[in-house]
Amino acid sequence: MMRCAPSLFFSLVCVWLTTFAASAEAARPNVVIILADDMGYGDVRALNPESVIATPHLDRIAAEGMTFTDGHSPSAVCTPTRYGLLTGRYCWRTSLKSGVLGGYSPPLIEADRLTLAGMLQEHGYRTGAVGKWHLGMALPFLDPDNADTSPWDGDPGIDFAGVISDSPVHHGFGSYFGVSASLDMAPFVYIRDDRFTALPTIQQPMVKFPHFVRKGPRAEDFIIDEVLDRLTEEAVQFVEEAAEGEQPFFLYMPLTAPHKPTQPHERFRGKTGRGEYGDFVAQVDWTVGQVLEALDQTETADDTLLVYTSDNGSYMFRFDDESRKDHVDDATIQGFRAGRHRANGPFRGTKADIWEAGHHVPLLVRWPGNVEAGSSCDEAVCLTDLFATVAEIVGVDIDNSVAEDSFSLASMLAGEQVERGAPVVHHSVGGMFAIRDGKWKLVLGNGSGGREQPRGKPFEKPYQLFDLSSDISEESDVADAHPEVVERLTQRLEEIRKRGRSVERENPR
Repeated sequence: MMRCAPSLFFSLVCVWLTTFAASAEAARPNVVIILADDMGYGDVRALNPESVIATPHLDRIAAEGMTFTDGHSPSAVCTPTRYGLLTGRYCWRTSLKSGVLGGYSPPLIEADRLTLAGMLQEHGYRTGAVGKWHLGMALPFLDPDNADTSPWDGDPGIDFAGVISDSPVHHGFGSYFGVSASLDMAPFVYIRDDRFTALPTIQQPMVKFPHFVRKGPRAEDFIIDEVLDRLTEEAVQFVEEAAEGEQPFFLYMPLTAPHKPTQPHERFRGKTGRGEYGDFVAQVDWTVGQVLEALDQTETADDTLLVYTSDNGSYMFRFDDESRKDHVDDATIQGFRAGRHRANGPFRGTKADIWEAGHHVPLLVRWPGNVEAGSSCDEAVCLTDLFATVAEIVGVDIDNSVAEDSFSLASMLAGEQVERGAPVVHHSVGGMFAIRDGKWKLVLGNGSGGREQPRGKPFEKPYQLFDLSSDISEESDVADAHPEVVERLTQRLEEIRKRGRSVERENPR
């Protein structure tokens, strides 16, 4: 059973508040979703009071809204999470069964697949995306018949003066500015709508961690440590322009940080005492603050549903040996001693893993006057749920042809004690599954499925069972003591996989 924490006063008005989601006549809020890239649960001070990295703007969202303490990305890596968030459907139902795409990859979102942006656009919203796409694009090639879209670096023969025939503007976004994939992947050229903004004139060399970046063509105006600032400017401009119109607006802002290259702007370096990773987290917080300020300045904050989350956990390893050198001692070391910083909080593992650190992410939601300030919810939820949540809030009925793995969280946001409706399914970079049902988490494999040892293999036994109500760090495998739970959850996952959906809707549009 979900346990949300509303105040007594708020509980008394819950019945009234829930009408905002049920009434098609209710005012439609603006929607802003900020998706960090590789930010761990423990990187937000409001979620990790022991952290010395200040995150005042993220803490403000938590103080002014609801914290989902058991929020999960649908994957432990970025591409599949982005697909899940925008479509409300688990990415492992597509052709991408493991791994991520590159900067030259073809589109992953199917041409006829309705996205969250497309749904809002159909219902009168001005929609825009600013940031890292990483869902593939149909890029123009000089020799289309022999084009190789597989490289993650170099130049497979892109026509940088050509038109991109499948980009975010072909999936419900009225405008787009950003980069095709992760900031460490070529091409290093900005994209606006369906065209590159410049011709590359520089060959970016490969650089090692922490400023890790692959080789490839780069435009003169594409400066690695200035990219986040450029995206911030574009997002603020979108808010300012949209606020002047009569349409409600939707801004999707997938950041490029603190993903590698771990290269904060010079003005943030040395600010946290936790190396360049800590300084980059501080810059992400500042970036969020600029968006908050834009909402305040345009007087749209009170009419905006704001979501802050991350596509997966942090890539920084945790070292329990306090004598070991870490990122603070040596910037080239990709990890922290536990006593200095726990980027993934109390969770086991790291980005890419099936263990909690891979997918247990910050999830903060603010909507003044509708979501109680300082409230929390500890029901296990997933970023796929944002599609159905937004649909209900804006009064759109969706049917079984879309958002197959999306449950509305609108009642939870109103403080009601309700269950999600189905277990959350987790997925690792190596294609390993886990299923979360109440306090139980079953890993259908014999390792992390990602970066931590042992990596193991999907569906290789022995499976791992954890009671997260008493073992959030996944230290004790209790599969042998509860074979009936292992069997039940194994069958439940198989049902969800075979059915092609997690939810059946009673009122199709």
